Amino acid sequence: MTRSSRPYLARALYEWLLDNDLTPHLVVDASWPGVEVPRQFVQHGQIVLNASPTAVRDFFMENQAIGFSARFGGQPMRIMIPIEALLAVYASENGAGMVFGQEPDLEAVEGPDAPADDGGDDASSAAETPRPALSAVSEVKRDADAERAKDQGATSDAAETDDATTDKRKKKPALRVIK
Repeated sequence: MTRSSRPYLARALYEWLLDNDLTPHLVVDASWPGVEVPRQFVQHGQIVLNASPTAVRDFFMENQAIGFSARFGGQPMRIMIPIEALLAVYASENGAGMVFGQEPDLEAVEGPDAPADDGGDDASSAAETPRPALSAVSEVKRDADAERAKDQGATSDAAETDDATTDKRKKKPALRVIK
């Protein structure tokens, strides 16, 4: 099973911000199940929390959740954030940080050595969930570009330069994703 990269990236960003004397802030999706934050400060379903060591106590950031104690309006509160509810980590001083997008379902994608889950036909399961593949880009497009340049009245010098460019490109293979 492949683990989410979010907690690892969040920890690295948090430490990097502290190492650079910046104030880390966490943007949290307050509507996510298990989120424990002061609801009176939630705006548009999100809350921004100052997570600097001077603003919080008992801070932890694990693979499953982030937690700490903080004061809101003078009232102490325990904050709990499931890692999936973390939307961004950034510095309040300059905005440096990262916004986390929706991660793909890593459990649904099987690796080449993963066992078949139902013992069914491998061909039928491959047809159900197509995988991206790489293939070499054909030279047809490049040749067509050279022909188009010649048809548009390019001089012989320009055509020779275009041919030289095409030759240079042929030395570097190009790949594209086929879905």
